[in-house]
Amino acid sequence: MDLQARVKRHFEDSAQTKLRAAETLSEPVVHAIDTMVEALIAGGKILACGNGGSAGDAQHFAAELVGRFERERQELAAIALTTDTSILTAIANDYAYDVVFSKQVRALGHPGDILLAISTSGNSKNVMEAIKSAHDHDMKVIALTGKGGGQIGQMLRDGDVHLCAPADRTARTQETHLTIIHALCDGIDVSLLGEEA
Repeated sequence: MDLQARVKRHFEDSAQTKLRAAETLSEPVVHAIDTMVEALIAGGKILACGNGGSAGDAQHFAAELVGRFERERQELAAIALTTDTSILTAIANDYAYDVVFSKQVRALGHPGDILLAISTSGNSKNVMEAIKSAHDHDMKVIALTGKGGGQIGQMLRDGDVHLCAPADRTARTQETHLTIIHALCDGIDVSLLGEEA
């Protein structure tokens, strides 16, 4: 086994996936930025959810908005629905794991807020339930998926934004999602603060 060649292939495959994403997703990412900025300016917030690595991405996004991305600015309203272990375990124990995010969306979401729904497969049941709750609350959804979008791609509405990584492998999808998240954060900052001199 040539382990060095295998490692090199990871970098090359990741780069190629991101180049494909640059061609297909730049316009919808701009739409997602505009949607988020509109909500934030109007006093809304962004709720983010996902499982596993996507939970980490949800937390990463919320941290960049509440803290800062690359520039100092006012704190922006974002909550990762993946972080409160008491809420997660109580809901999973008393109800079902499928509703750990949707119950939080119903409790915290308001019309004009945004749900950032992250699922590499596009088929995560608890993320799909969160999307249903967001729609019930007149919230727009920005969905990050892969593998063709799965069921989530089919349940989005007009006004929602689907950012489907052009990848079938989970690793490539997650790497692309992280780049998208950084592009969203940068776009929000530029929209609110202008470009740096």
